[in-house]
Amino acid sequence: MRNRCIYLAMMAVVAIVATCCSVEDDNSGYPSMTGLMGNNGQMPNGMMPGGMGQNDNSGNDLQDFDISLNTAALTNETENIPTDENDESYEDYVEHSSFSETVSIVYADNEATVSTLPDGVEAIVDGAGVIINSTIKGVAYELKGSSSNGYFKIYSEKKFHLTLNGVSLTNPTGAAINIQSGKRVFVTLADGTSNSLVDGTSYNTPDDEDEKGTFFSEGQLVFNGKGSLEVTGNKKHGIVSDDYIRFRTGTNIYITASNGHGIKANDYVAIGGGVLNIEVSGTAKKGISSDGYVLVSGGRTTILTSGDGEYDEDEDDVSGAAGIKADLYFQMEGGQLNIKSTGAGGKGINTDGEIIINDGDIQVITTGQTFTYSSDLDSKAKGIKSDTDVTVNGGTIKIKTTGGEGSEGLEAKGVMNINGGEIEIATYDDCINSAGDMYLNGGYIYAFATNNDAIDSNGDLYIKGGVIVALGASGAECAIDAAEGKNIYITGGTVVGVGGSNASYPASSSSQMSIAFQASVSTGSTLTVADGSDAILSFTIKRGYQSGLYLISSPDFKNGTSYTVYSGSSVSGDDWHGLYTDPSVSNVGTELGSVTAQATAGGNSMGGMQGGRP
Repeated sequence: MRNRCIYLAMMAVVAIVATCCSVEDDNSGYPSMTGLMGNNGQMPNGMMPGGMGQNDNSGNDLQDFDISLNTAALTNETENIPTDENDESYEDYVEHSSFSETVSIVYADNEATVSTLPDGVEAIVDGAGVIINSTIKGVAYELKGSSSNGYFKIYSEKKFHLTLNGVSLTNPTGAAINIQSGKRVFVTLADGTSNSLVDGTSYNTPDDEDEKGTFFSEGQLVFNGKGSLEVTGNKKHGIVSDDYIRFRTGTNIYITASNGHGIKANDYVAIGGGVLNIEVSGTAKKGISSDGYVLVSGGRTTILTSGDGEYDEDEDDVSGAAGIKADLYFQMEGGQLNIKSTGAGGKGINTDGEIIINDGDIQVITTGQTFTYSSDLDSKAKGIKSDTDVTVNGGTIKIKTTGGEGSEGLEAKGVMNINGGEIEIATYDDCINSAGDMYLNGGYIYAFATNNDAIDSNGDLYIKGGVIVALGASGAECAIDAAEGKNIYITGGTVVGVGGSNASYPASSSSQMSIAFQASVSTGSTLTVADGSDAILSFTIKRGYQSGLYLISSPDFKNGTSYTVYSGSSVSGDDWHGLYTDPSVSNVGTELGSVTAQATAGGNSMGGMQGGRP
């Protein structure tokens, strides 16, 4: 059954409900829409005849928004190195460890030369293949040179320091770097150097060992240094840890993987800085995959995925590609994260647990359509999706999904909480969707849906603050929608919503006054709502609607006060996607009529509207 929208269907001008009410599903008793034309049956200035159907993308402010790889180094990066030994990340900083012994390994064509070894370290050299066995602590290893048939493999009982100092390794039969140690490894990319690691198209791995990617470690990996590293995964993943992976400031890493994930960790992936570019093309593969969580607090990460979805026999489910997949949760604290997914069923960020965004800059584009395995098994393209709750406290989010039905922007299978930040979303399907209750408490929201609702809650919807511009599809869809039997409450914020003509009574009550009316306003025209000579707000409609249903709510509206609506206004000032909350109006334009803000829905009229059923 279609969700119930916040607008009154086929009404010319009404006030938004402020106490809970119920209506019949057949929409009986609605006033006629013919009165919109005025007493002479003519369209007022600024209104348009004709219709705008669904699939209308005009006025989409994100049409030209795109994402591409960016390998340029970041400048002016800062890093806070913990000094408290009780800090959980203290041991991840090489500055807090010492390494008194250094082993140098130089590769040249099909040979490798190993420097003098300290007691407790053994080396086996086979051409350009080097295997280290170490039982002592405080050892640093430095790799230089190049080989098209070489690798570095190590068994170590203690943590160690590994410096890549201008090394290029290709191993035709396995990993380029294979760390068979469950200890912490500090990986330093020597300042100013370029390094390259490539695995083979087949692996010759001992039966009792793992070897899951081009750069593999059984233990923790911590990357630092101001050099660059290029990793190519031909057979398996790019960078892999059976523990966790941390990226620090200064690093510049580029990963391509054709059959595996770009980055794979069992515990978590933490990105604190540096530049990270990832391209994955395999079916249902992920740019970053964590069996635990993913935390981004700095740097610039760009991920491109192009693989389609697939059926997983073990899970009896389908899976799509994703820029980031976290089994526990995803958290954004700072930095830049850019993701573009072009395959069928591909997603930007996908978690089984919670998504928390406190700061930083997130940009996501998906272009793929739904991947369908069977009539009841599919994977839909999503921008940001959580199987539980989504909480946005700050930062900036920009999402565009264009792949067709199911291509939604920001989705929570639980509760949606938006408390701050700037959010801009343009989608084919719903822009913001929650399976549970939705709370819009603050921040700036722009939601533009080509073919469905702009904001859609399948639970109760609470609007308590912020600045919201919601543009639903110009056909039979809504700007702001709550499920049938659920309520919509507006108690704060400034809201402008416009949707199509097939809507129903709101199932909500509100303590903040609002106005709602039906109008066909031409693209580019500016509406102004005024109290006498005082302009409350103005809104430039960038997308035309035939008999569009407008909802406007402002903390400046007073119960029972009549407000005049004008079209064709000349306005200046700061705006949020066409919404001026403090407009400077030089010409109010043509008066369309007046509407009263009040606490109950009723047959208020503007421009001589008459009641009755259409």
